[in-house]
This record gives sequence, structure tokens and C-alpha cells, in this order.
Amino acid sequence: MPSKNGPDRRRTVASHRAGVAALAVFVLPLTGCGSLLGEDSAGSGGGDDGPITLTVSTFNDFGYTDELLARYTEENPNVTVEHIVAPTSDEARLQMLKAFTTGDGSELADVVAAEVDWLPELMEHSDLFEDLTDPEVTKRWVDWKVAQATTSDGELLGYGTDIGPEAICYRADLFEQAGLPSDRDAVAELLGGKDATWERYFEVGRQFTAQSDSAWFDGTTGMFQGMVNQLPAAFEDPATQKPTDLSINNDVRAIYDQITDGIDDGLSAGLEQWTPQWTAGFQDNSFATMLCPGWMMGPIESYSEGVQGWDVANVFPGGGGNWGGSFLAVPSAGQHTQEAKKLAAWLTAPEQQTEAFTTAGAFPSQLEAQDSDAVQGYVNPFFNNAPVGKIFTARAQSIDGAPHKGPYYFAIRDEVNNALAAVDAGTNSPEIAWNQAVQTVGGFRIKQ
Repeated sequence: MPSKNGPDRRRTVASHRAGVAALAVFVLPLTGCGSLLGEDSAGSGGGDDGPITLTVSTFNDFGYTDELLARYTEENPNVTVEHIVAPTSDEARLQMLKAFTTGDGSELADVVAAEVDWLPELMEHSDLFEDLTDPEVTKRWVDWKVAQATTSDGELLGYGTDIGPEAICYRADLFEQAGLPSDRDAVAELLGGKDATWERYFEVGRQFTAQSDSAWFDGTTGMFQGMVNQLPAAFEDPATQKPTDLSINNDVRAIYDQITDGIDDGLSAGLEQWTPQWTAGFQDNSFATMLCPGWMMGPIESYSEGVQGWDVANVFPGGGGNWGGSFLAVPSAGQHTQEAKKLAAWLTAPEQQTEAFTTAGAFPSQLEAQDSDAVQGYVNPFFNNAPVGKIFTARAQSIDGAPHKGPYYFAIRDEVNNALAAVDAGTNSPEIAWNQAVQTVGGFRIKQ
């Protein structure tokens, strides 16, 4: 396969802009967020054999501590690694898309993180990234993780970091106060065990709220995300990549109705994730359960300082579910692409993925890391000493492949999320909010 650094694979800046024009519909003004752009590396030292600085941009918490990155410099004395972190995945997405709609991405970091829900937008323009195919890393990851980052031409756009197998995190103390079982195994059985369904989850929620002043779940963001990720192709036709007609999308509408019925019954705390109100809700006993990928354990613990009672049940309604998971990609316009690929490979190696899990709850996509003693034996003291390594391994094994997510997935999901948030906030009825989402998504179909 020819190198992407050759003249046959390079475009001019003008043609880059034309090529990514389709992304512009999703790009919003960037305000109030830290830059994910790398420093101009021209002054970081000559070629890749001399001293260089590599920038890595991520979001939230990937578990890349200063100590971990310093270890890379110890192993590679010519390389200094600078880590740039955006507060949220959404802000990282907007900055990356802006970089490609205004140029060739040369101002981006040397290694950039992309979240699975918006990775398809970048894969539409895979020629802007290095092909990371390498026999030395073959078979590192679960197959469906690799497939998510592989183009139709067989190029590997990103190295997998974490995956997000989902369990149920819950407040055992609030369960006890409402007269429900609180032991994690008993909670799993209460929700249906291996046969857990969403109907049962909402039914138990109604039992809980009848005996508690707390809501059953935090809000609609995580709820919709967890449910829609179980659909094989929620929003787009895998054969054509075109958005499906939301007005006749019965599967998505059924999920929407189930959540809005729960809102009507008082099961939602009405909190939008990652807002100040949501973080305050952890201290106010605002809700009793959360759909919980492994990486969510870190935020829960952080925002629940001083609160006791959180636990994790090895159960998830509807079978397996994956929420989130990211990749490390290397923009082709970078000045140190070979060293950047080497760093990306190191950061996603089993040893580093294991450390990221024990540091930040980022469950490994690496098979060797999943099977390691460090992961299998990991117990989280904050979650009542739950054996989270074994729990999330079991939840990962229940995932039956990955759903189809095309270039419009993120934007359509956002529109339905906005509709649900409006219902949750009481600013719109379910039907009006749904119809507004249908109209907006219809505009995406027209642009096709």
C-alpha cells in the first residue's frame, strides 16, 4: 500500500476544504473550551532522530497520567510528550472538525483521540489520517473494535483505546431505604439477571420511586445512549450510509416512548449529563441508578465525594451494551507521523490499557489486557469493593458486535437527545419534541 506521505495521496488545502464541506453542517462556533491544537513542532528539534515534542489530545479522562507519559520519555529519550485534554468528547469533536473544514488539520496534535460515535465523520476523509495497519499489532483488539476503525479500503484509521461495556451502577443505601434488595447479586436478579429487559428496569423504577424521594435514573442522555446502542443500525442504512426516515423509524420511536413514559412517571431526575446540575445531583441523592460503562466509574466517584453507598451490579437490560470507547489517530499533516504512530501504538498496548483501567476505569479493548491478573483481580473500594474487573469483563463478553454508525449518526442521535431533554425539562411535549427532531433529521436526508 503506498505511503500517505507520497504526492499521490496529498491534497492541496483548497481541495481539503472541498472534501470536508459535508462536515460543515455539524460544526458549531467554538467557545469556552480548551484548545486541542498541537504546538507548531517546527521548533521542537530537527528530524525524528533528534529531540522532538509530540502532542496528544484527548478528552475527559483516558487514564494517561503524567507518570505514564513520563515513562514513554524514559523509554524514548528523544521524545517529550505533551498531553492536551478537552473537558468533553463533544468539544474535542467540534475542534477536530473545525480543523478539517478550514485546512488540512496540520494544526492538530500529533496524536488525536476520536470517540466512536463521531469517528465515522472522520472516516469519510480517511486520506487526512495515517494508515495504522501494522502486523505487529494485529489481533490486539476485539474484532468489532478493529472493524469500527477500518475503512472500506482496509486501512486502519485508529488504534483502539477503551471500550464501554455497560453494567448498572446504583445507590445501595437508597435501595435499602425504599425496601429493595441492595446486594449486587440480588440487584442483578431483581432486574432480571441474564433475562433483564428494559420493561423490567422501568417497572422496578416505578416500585422504587413509590417508596423514595429520589428519582430512579439521572436523566435521558445516558438512558437513550444505552438503549439505542443495542439497535443494529439505529439511524442510517448500512448499505447506502443515508439517514433513515425518522418519522417511520419504529425502533427508535419505541425507545423514545419508553423513556418519555418514564419521565411522565417521575423516574427521571431531569439532569443533563456533564452539567453543573448533574454533578450536584450526586451529592443531593437525586437518583438511584445509572447506566454505567466502566469509564463512568471515575466521574461517579469524583462527583460523589463523601457519599457512601455506590455499587455495581453485573446486569444490563436487553443483553449486552457498549457505550463509548475511543481511538487514537495520527493526522497525516503532522511533522512527526512515524514517531506519532509509535506513540499511539505504545499508549494502546496491553500494559498501558491495563494501567488506564485501574487509574480511570477505561475498560481495555485489548484482549491481553482484559485477561491480565491486574484487570481480573481489580476491586474498586469506592463501589463497595465491587470486583469491577470481573464484572466489566463479563459485560464485555455479552456484547454481540458493534452497531452500524455512519457519518450522520452523531448528529441524528443529538437531535433525538435534544428532544428527550426538552421533554425531561418540561419545555415540550413528547409529540412536539419528536416532530421537531423528525423535521431536522429530514433536512439531513435532503442534503443527501
